Amino acid sequence: MEYKAIVEGLLFAAGDEGLSLKQIAAVLDVSEEVALDVVSALKEEYQAPSRGIQLVELAGVFQLTTKKEHAPYLKKLVESPGSSSLSQAALETLAIIAYRQPITRAEIEEIRGVKSDKPLQTLVAKALVKEVGRAEGTGRPILYGTTKEFLDYFGLKTLDELPPLPELQEEQEEQEADLFFEKFAETLNNSAGV
Repeated sequence: MEYKAIVEGLLFAAGDEGLSLKQIAAVLDVSEEVALDVVSALKEEYQAPSRGIQLVELAGVFQLTTKKEHAPYLKKLVESPGSSSLSQAALETLAIIAYRQPITRAEIEEIRGVKSDKPLQTLVAKALVKEVGRAEGTGRPILYGTTKEFLDYFGLKTLDELPPLPELQEEQEEQEADLFFEKFAETLNNSAGV
């Protein structure tokens, strides 16, 4: 079997989480020594100048990352207008998550009234939302929440800086109006000697 190709696929699928040597060995059903040989060979291949990614070990896990010397190009990609805009569906989904987190995909779809798989994938890929846990109950669906990148993207320090929702603002104004009328009626009754 071509272990290098398998490990490459595993590392790609693991993404930012990476994989420990123990995990790689378990999946390949080989010893950790054999797994280390495979990882080392793959790492050496990625060191070639013709390769755009590298294999690094950080905090005991192996990850595929881009090379530092390509950072200016990656920065241009991230900052390009086409890559930073979000679709209307993604913005709606992001707003729902921001205000109602933690929230499941089914709850998002119930609010939006349409499927939200694609917008969720986009938001996760852009690191604006992430899995924050699992809901109790049947199937234990994924709970989504916003990330630090979400705050950075919108220039917020905390979620408390989000503007109030229109319906919440109306409820607050109604409560204030009720309180005003209560106080007004109380003042009228007191001045009338009741």
